[in-house]
Parts: sequence; C-alpha cells; structure tokens
Amino acid sequence: MSVLAIGLSHRTAPVALLERVSVTGDALVKLLHDVQQDPCVAEAMVVSTCNRVEVYVTVDRFHAAVTAISNLLGVHSGVPVEELTPHFYVHYEERAVEHLFSVVCGLDSMVVGEGQILGQVRQALKLAQRQGTVGATLNELVQQALRVGKRAQTDTGIDKHGASLVTAGLALAGELAGRRALVIGAGSMSSLAAATLARAGVSDIVVANRTYERGARLAESVGGRAVEFAAVADELAGADLVITCTGAGRHIITPGMLSRPAFLLDLALPHDVDPAVRAVPGVTLVDLETIQESGIGSREGDAVQSVRALVAGELRAYLDAERAAKVTPTVVALRSKAAGVVESELGRLLMRVPDLDERARDEVAMTVQRVVDKLLHEPTVRVKQLAACPGGDHYAEALRELFDLDPKVPEAVREVEL
Repeated sequence: MSVLAIGLSHRTAPVALLERVSVTGDALVKLLHDVQQDPCVAEAMVVSTCNRVEVYVTVDRFHAAVTAISNLLGVHSGVPVEELTPHFYVHYEERAVEHLFSVVCGLDSMVVGEGQILGQVRQALKLAQRQGTVGATLNELVQQALRVGKRAQTDTGIDKHGASLVTAGLALAGELAGRRALVIGAGSMSSLAAATLARAGVSDIVVANRTYERGARLAESVGGRAVEFAAVADELAGADLVITCTGAGRHIITPGMLSRPAFLLDLALPHDVDPAVRAVPGVTLVDLETIQESGIGSREGDAVQSVRALVAGELRAYLDAERAAKVTPTVVALRSKAAGVVESELGRLLMRVPDLDERARDEVAMTVQRVVDKLLHEPTVRVKQLAACPGGDHYAEALRELFDLDPKVPEAVREVEL
C-alpha cells in the first residue's frame, strides 16, 4: 500500500470554490467513510479547513484511486468534477509525505507559519481514528507529521514568525484598543480572536455562541461577557469590531442587520457574512479572499528556511525508517527458516546418536545455534542498512531468492507486526 494525497487549497483554487467544497460535521464523516469504502482504498483521513480540503489515503492502485476520490469530492460538494479537476493537486508516496509534513509545519498555509493547522490535522486524525478509517500506515505517518510540526514550532519559532489568520485579518482593522468587539463562535479560531483582542487592549468583548455555556467560558477567560446566539442582531448595533467563525454553513450576518460603521472579519468557510454588506456605508468586510490578496504573512524569513531544512531532514529519516521496516519481515522469515533447519538437524542427530546425554545434547544445540546466528548476523544487519537506501527493496528480494523463502512467510510476519 502507498500513501496518496489529493486535494485543493488556497494555492490552487479561489476561496469561493473552497467554500463550496468545504465539509464539516456529518458531511465530513460521510465523505470519510465513502472514501475509505472504495475498493482501491485501505485507509483514509480528510483534512478540511478554511483554506484547504485534502484527502490522505493508502492505496494499491494509483490511477483508479485518484479517479474515485476526485469523483467523491465532486459528489459530496455538489461541484462537477470537471470544474474541480483543474484545481486538484495529487501527491504520491514520498511527495505525499513531504506535503503532509509541510502542511503541518505551516509552510503551505495562507499565512505562512500559522500554528492552527497543527491542531486541525490532529483533529482530523482523531476523527479518522474514532471512525475506524485509519490503520497502522496513516496513523504512524500522521503521528510523525504532528511531531515534526511541534518540533518546527519549538525549534524554529515558525508559529511566532507567521501571523495567524486572526492577526493577519485584524492587522487591517487599524487601532483596536478602546473599541467594542463582538466575537461570534467559541471554537479555536474564535478563542484566538478573543485572546488577541484582549491583548490588544479591547476591554469590551462580547461572545455569542450556539452553546451558551461554551461561549460563557470563553468570555470569562478574556474578561468579557456572553450572550445567547439569538442576540447577535442586537449586539451588532453596538459593535465596532465583529469577528466570526462558525460552522453555520450559511450567512448569519446580512446587510439589513448592520446600521452603523463597523469592521467585520469573517474567517468561516462557508462564509458567515454576506459579501453584500460591503455596500453598507462605513462597513469594512475582511474575509479569506481579502487576507489572501493582501499577502500578509506570506514573506519568508530565516524561520521559514529553517523549517524547510527541518522538513527535508525529517522526510529523509522517515523514508529511511520505512525502507528498513520493509525488510524486517524477510529477515524474520530467514531466521525462522534457519531455526527450522537447526531443529531438524538436531532431531536427526539424536536419532543417529540416541545415547548422547542431556548435557552433551544441550552443548551441541547451543554450538549449532551460535554458528547459525554468527553466519546470519552480518548479512541481516547489512541488509537492514542497505534497505534504508533508495532501491533498498532489491536487497530483501535478493534474500528471498537466495534462501528460497516462501513469499507467504514474510507477508504473514508483516501482518502480525501491523
């Protein structure tokens, strides 16, 4: 099985198209299961954020899998696959691993270095684990990617270099201190927005969320107050700043709800704010398209270059370990065959020399076993080393051929390991 990644992001598709393809909640679970149940696919995980929708799978047939997943993304989004195809990117095997590592480190984000993608990929893995759509290969790969992402933040400070979407958007709002803010939603993005506003000196923060208790906890953490979600229209009347990021899937703010000048930051996908509010006098709307066009956070610095070097090194280490792991079942099968030969020959010896006492039998057995172990030690250690090199699979094939190993035995060992 090989790893395949297929998707589209802010780099390849307009935000308007990403808005149509984005999946959350039950729709995300349904897509996940439909992908995993395709005959070409063994394992599946879907990453769906405000600026990317990506499907990671393990497959045994590349072209058939690409076609099947492309069609499923079209079916679930309601967008004809012919319209999606020009915006898709496909990464396979080594390139798929490299892409995932880069994504988790924030190198592929709309705002380079933003740290939220790490949590979003972690949530995608947890969902796939709960739904039973990932196995050993994807689970280990994504876990390693998360470790690489965490190391990127710790070792390079990339998350401090790259502004988040929240700070990038608020950078367009001007002076924040002394203004009255309304935060709609209480998820990770809204929590970051509330914390950012509080640090900037915004003392009057109102939080509206569908689950009042969750909104109340967020409001309390920043010294603000919580209101019921139904009160959004009333709160808009007194808000200077509005930051919204919900999973409503529809416009929750429309032109008729705005009666005064205000700055609106819409980080939701699909959008929470009707773009028509831009026609309301004094109203400024910043959404994902605006941030993308502004280029804020897209500049590369030393931290980004350090992360690129980190990703390259971690990729080499991962691929080396994967190649070495592939030869292990063959080595185990070889040692198992050798043990069988030793046991058989010792049995023949005891039949020919039945009077051999127990101490002598044990000594002969240990001597023969030591001879076999010493003969196999160097080639098995060496083949593992060579297997870590490009094309290393050939050494395992050579072992199987030279020692006439039953092909079913290494596969049986591999299944037990998994």
